[in-house]
Amino acid sequence: MTSKSATDLVKEAKQQIENLTPQQVESELASGNAILIDIRESEELVQNGKIEKSVHAPRGMIEFYADETLPSHKPEFDKNKRIILQCASGGRSALTVLTLKQMGYENLAHLDGGFKAWKEAGLPVV
Repeated sequence: MTSKSATDLVKEAKQQIENLTPQQVESELASGNAILIDIRESEELVQNGKIEKSVHAPRGMIEFYADETLPSHKPEFDKNKRIILQCASGGRSALTVLTLKQMGYENLAHLDGGFKAWKEAGLPVV
């Protein structure tokens, strides 16, 4: 078995998931039909800000927040809703989409390029 780098894993993940531009994410959020989940660490939000309508759920807690059988389950993780994941540059969010698919979530996407791409597109942050 050959080993893979993190870059390899992210590249493979992006081939299996829906990759959205910042403008597509902005449009979906404006429609009110999508939830944006920011999986960056708390320090990243403090240092860099966040997308206004995003819900914070750090990457290390995703599986526990997403599992409706656990006390730590968060209502934002609803298998019947459109969920878009976002991190700093799109790597963690791409991998996390695959994880949530394994947990039975289907209507998933991620912000390709992450928070960095959002800011570079001139979209608002708080």
